[in-house]
Order: sequence, then structure tokens, then C-alpha cells
Amino acid sequence: MGANPTFLGTVEDVAGSTIGVSLSSDTVSGLAFVNGIGYRIGQIGSFVKIPVGFIDLFGIVSQVGASAIPERLSQISSYGHRWMTVQLIGEGVRNGKFKRGLSQYPVIGDQVHIVTENDLCRIYGNADSNEFINIGNISSSESIPASININMLVTRHSAIVGTTGTGKSTTVSGLLNAIINSKRFPSSRIIIFDIHGEYSKAFYDNSCVFAVNPRKGEENLFIPYWALTFEELCRVSFGELSSETDRGGVIDYITKLKLDSLLKNPVEGVDAHSLNVDTPVAFSIHRLWLDLFKLIVANHLATSNQSFDTVAYQKINDKVVDSGDAISVRRPKFLPINQSSSGEKVYNSQSRLNIRRQLESLEYKLKDPRYQFLFRPGNWTPTEDGATKKDLDELLKRWIGGENPITILDLSGIPRDILTVLIGAIIRILFDALFWSRNLSEGGRERPLLLVLEEAHTYLDKNNGSQACDSVKRIVKEGRKYGIGAMLVSQRPSEIDGTILSQCGTFFALRLCNTIDRSQVTALMPDNLEGLSSLLPILRTGEALVVGESVQLPMRASIRLPPQDRLPDSQDPKIFGDYLPGGWDRARNPEDYSEVVNLWRRQSTIPLRKIK
Repeated sequence: MGANPTFLGTVEDVAGSTIGVSLSSDTVSGLAFVNGIGYRIGQIGSFVKIPVGFIDLFGIVSQVGASAIPERLSQISSYGHRWMTVQLIGEGVRNGKFKRGLSQYPVIGDQVHIVTENDLCRIYGNADSNEFINIGNISSSESIPASININMLVTRHSAIVGTTGTGKSTTVSGLLNAIINSKRFPSSRIIIFDIHGEYSKAFYDNSCVFAVNPRKGEENLFIPYWALTFEELCRVSFGELSSETDRGGVIDYITKLKLDSLLKNPVEGVDAHSLNVDTPVAFSIHRLWLDLFKLIVANHLATSNQSFDTVAYQKINDKVVDSGDAISVRRPKFLPINQSSSGEKVYNSQSRLNIRRQLESLEYKLKDPRYQFLFRPGNWTPTEDGATKKDLDELLKRWIGGENPITILDLSGIPRDILTVLIGAIIRILFDALFWSRNLSEGGRERPLLLVLEEAHTYLDKNNGSQACDSVKRIVKEGRKYGIGAMLVSQRPSEIDGTILSQCGTFFALRLCNTIDRSQVTALMPDNLEGLSSLLPILRTGEALVVGESVQLPMRASIRLPPQDRLPDSQDPKIFGDYLPGGWDRARNPEDYSEVVNLWRRQSTIPLRKIK
């Protein structure tokens, strides 16, 4: 046995898929050479092989040293520090392909060997399969490509987690480049929810970018308010409607406006009988504001039936001074309250709806330029009668039917108070569209869609029950059936809703230093490989522990970096430059902060003057 350079030791304990290996006294520690190639002995995360008849069993080392010895042997073993704990993961016919799962188990005394590079080629020998894409190389053997199953990656969902600065955005770019640069997937379609506006640089020639404040070459991001459900619309416009009376009243008015719009501007697929408040039919929210304002805020002439016709407008020579304007969001001018015996009596509104505060909130948002992408969405802005230049089919075509494989929704210009709701609404719109079109060529079954959710912890918080959280739960639970996959990207996996994270079939775990985050990922690791979590704090930048359904077995991989000119705009600012002056070591020059204030006021990052 000593003459075999791959020999490590023998099996001395078997407990299901976990085995204890006693290292031979002849086994050298540190580095062993087999056919001129050096291999580390007994490293956590390394592979071992156990020949059993015509089959080789493969396992991963999860524990080494005195703590690896079985408890019942710890008092009698004279070599307690020369033990390894191994998790069995699969098998392969001698010189044949590797398969996950076990048909048999080792017995006491079976030999344990180093897994050589030829063995690794057997394990990872799927790089030529059409289902697999090459994303980099195995860290322990740079000549062996790291490959993942594209079917499992998309339809069974995935998560990329790691401490800030470990290369999450770069890993996302590397993975997506591996997909779109392959000639095998000309019809791939991917949407990136870009919270900080950092991906347009990485995919400048393979993407269409939609932004609230578009730069040169980008398009305006429009989200038509009338495509939202009633709950979504309330959260971004009125705010909370506390009573059922208020909710019912607003629902009635919106439904009425949608019905009026439908009768004047018929659309296929819906009629007066099937219409409801959530049906995506265009209506004018500006007209809704003005009508409700007249009914609830206005003063009214004395009458038994208060309505729009009883509004007490100011008049000169029997002509109304100003009846208000819906499109410009201008209030009407009313007569003052008069309850005296002289003159025409004028009263406050007697409406049962108590939504004056909510109407003022809506009025403010309709006037606020930051909300124009929502309430004045370009060609999807309805007239007062509900007519629009374009329908939702054009919007969907821009988002998921364009010529480029990647669509980037730059959400950095959206007000933070409505960001979570709108992310949930966009995801819900996409799901509904692909759910109902699942049998068409444009549907998700024929042409799947991958949603990349950057900074997922900010809107998928397990404690807030947000609209986005509900929409993503639906994706991860049901999306597989309809061709919709999710890729979560987060530096705080412990803050993400557990239901969502548990449905991710593949994990790309980069360096994780926080104990709570690490334990969250460890708890979700498949294959009984919790011991590998000890690798998470020591992974190098750009290196990931990949586990789950899209890989043959867990692997420590170096993800292939995109070219320097395609890196996401997420690099750390330079305090000191090695070759050129950085941020703090350059000479101080006079600076003009007027442009800083200008950009702040314009809520834009696009300067009017050239940047030096």
C-alpha cells in the first residue's frame, strides 16, 4: 500500500453517507506528487476515492484532525489527529462517468485514495454536454473547466451570496457572459433588476437599458400605473386606506373609469362583464384625482343629493372662475362656506369617504417630477378618456422581446419609498404575462426568462411582507412550471425570506465572514455537506463554492472574470493609486460644487459639463 502514491488510509467508521478515515502512518502530510502533479493531502473540500469492486465511490473531506475521530474511538486511538471525516456524494464505474448518489457503501478496511486530475475529469467531464456552460475553472486544478447545468440554473433558481467586496456583481457578469456569449443560446432572455445602476457598463453591447434618468444610448423606463393591481396602485399613490368604506369607494371609482375607458376604447380580451378593478385597462388617474377632489374636498351647494353637479364653484358673471384641470393637476376654486340665512348656502362635503389626506398625497405625487415615469409613462399615458398611444404588448416587447438577450432595468432613480412595491409589480406583471401565454412561442415554456435580482435583501426582507417578497415567492414556488427563473444576489442572505432562499436550487457562495449569514447558507446546503461551510470565510475574491442542482457535485471554482472594460460599475473607490494618483494622494485643485448641487436638485447623475 505504501508504494501507491495515491493511498491515504482506510475506512474505519461508516454512518450512512458519512465515513471516518484513519490515515496511514506512511501517508505524508502536506503535498504529495502523483505523475508529476502535486496534490494537497487531506484538505477540507478536497475529494477522495474509495474503490469497491468495479465501482469507485467518491467523497468530499469535511473534517480533518482530532475532531474527526469517531467519539467511541477517541479514547483508544493513538493517532487521533490522523483522521478525516468524508461525506460520500456519488460513484462511477471504473474509468466510467461519475453519477451522484450511491448504490452501495464502503466497509471497514476499504482503501481511501487521493482523487487525481484524471479522476476529476471523470467527475467534471460534462463540459462538452449541450446542457452545460463553462463559467471558469476548478480552483484545485486550473486545467479542468467549472461547468454548470443551464437548465437547472434557470428553472430551479439560484442565489449568489457573499460579503460586500467579494465579487458578487463580477460573478453575475461572468455567469451571464458565459450564457450570452455562447452561440448555443441565441434566444436567451434575461432581465436584471439593477438597484444601483452598475450593469450597463458590463453589457453595453448586449443589453437594452431602461432608466428613469437615461444616459446616452439608454431608453426611458416607464411603468404604467394602470397595469398595477389595486393594492399596488394604492401603495404608490394614495397610501393606506384604513376603512373598508374608503377602499370600496375608491375601487368603485377606479372600476367606473376603467369601464368608461373600455367602452370608448375597446381592447381585445375583456368586456364590461369580465372587467374588474385589477384588469390592466388604461384609465386616467389625473381624472380620478380631480373627480374625487371635487366630491370629497370641495364645498357644495345645499342639496339632498351631493354630487359633481353640486360643487360650489366661484363665479364671475355666472361664469365659473376655475373648475380645475386634471392633466395639469390644478385645483378648482370654490365658494367659501356659507351657512347664514343670506345668500346661497354652501356646505362642506358630506361624503362618507374619509380620504382627504390620501388625495393630497396623490396630488403631490402627480406633480412630483420623480414620479413621472409612473404617472406620465410616455406613450402609455392615458388621456382623460383613457386612450393611449401604445398598449402593454409594446411594453412587454421592449422588456422581454428585444433583439438583445439582456434587459437592464436601472431602478436607481426610483424614489425609495415606492421601490419595493414597483419591483414586486414588475415581477408580477412579467409572471402574469408569461403564465397566461405559456402555450405560445413568446411564453416562458418555449422561451424561458431569467430574473436577476440584485441587492435582494433590501426588498425581500423576511420581516416586512412586501409586495416584492410576495411576487418572488410566487416565482420560486411556481415559476419552474412556466419557464421563469430567479437569481438572487445578496450580501446578507440571513435577511432574505427563508421560503425564498430555501427554493434556490443552486448556491454560489463567495466569501462570507458574518457568522449569521454563514449559518443561513450552511443550513441550506444540500448533500449533507455542512462541513464545507468552513471554507466560506477564506475564499478568495472571485472564488465561489458552488453547490446544488446545477453542478454534478459541489465545487470550489474560480469564476471567469469579464474583460476589464466590461466589469460592473461597482469597484471600490481608490484612496491611493499604485500607478496614477488616486482619490487622496492627488494634488488638491480648486473645485466647483455648484454642479454637485445642480445634480442633486435635478435628481440626476448626468452632468451638464464635461468631467475632467
